Amino acid sequence: MTVQQVVMLALQASVILIVFGFGLQTTLYDLQYLARRPGLLARSLLAMFVIMPVVALILVRAFELRPSFEIALVALAISPVPPLLPKKQDKAGGQSAYALGLMAVVSLLAIAVVPLSLWVLGHFSARPLQMPPAAIAKIVVMMTLLPLVTGVIVRTIAPAVAVRLEKPTKLIAMVLLGAGLGALLIAALPVIAGLIDFKTILTMAVFVGVGLAVGHVLGGPQAEESTVLALSTASRHPAIALAIAKVNFPNEPYLGATILLYILVLTAISVPYVLRWRQRLVPS
Repeated sequence: MTVQQVVMLALQASVILIVFGFGLQTTLYDLQYLARRPGLLARSLLAMFVIMPVVALILVRAFELRPSFEIALVALAISPVPPLLPKKQDKAGGQSAYALGLMAVVSLLAIAVVPLSLWVLGHFSARPLQMPPAAIAKIVVMMTLLPLVTGVIVRTIAPAVAVRLEKPTKLIAMVLLGAGLGALLIAALPVIAGLIDFKTILTMAVFVGVGLAVGHVLGGPQAEESTVLALSTASRHPAIALAIAKVNFPNEPYLGATILLYILVLTAISVPYVLRWRQRLVPS
């Protein structure tokens, strides 16, 4: 087994443990949050699955970008939310039940929506694009739905066990995530540095900024909900985006590094937003 394989396994294990940890703190009632708010669900899906792909297409048409970046941006726009996002949303003061329910619903819908979105995009680009639903299902089930549901089941059947598992699960997950991300960034930084230019950073910043703004507005007047949708609309699942890009453009270099650069830009822009809204949510 190579070092790269070990790093990827560590990252995958950390994500599974983190989502399992979410489940240990979640009830079935929490997961039904959006079922009780159909209007919020409709606005959430509009922001993530309709508006952001259109924004990505406009940016690709407006700027002459390197092919790897155009591919990565479109792939990110049609991907669901990443499984680590609810942790970030909770720290931002967002409604945790909404964040977890949205992650579950969007991950499930992505199995059908992502292939459909690719078909539509392929029609407009005059190039067939595809992604087998089974490939999407494998990622979302293994990395999101299965660990989340398993954690909820443990919480439901044995709440005392769930409480005891929370801290060690979180600790192991954070150690694996920190080590994996550190190794990945160190290895990828030289490539990422070569991709940085003004037009690329500007386009990524516009995509993230529009995502935050659209989600914030469509999230409604409740700050706890608008914060969740803002971060969800701007954030995308890197593993699914990379899988989409590689299936359709297997010979295109730097796709992984481009998606990592997007994550860095997303973090740099979303942190001020998170801090701003935490101040508004915390009573003085």
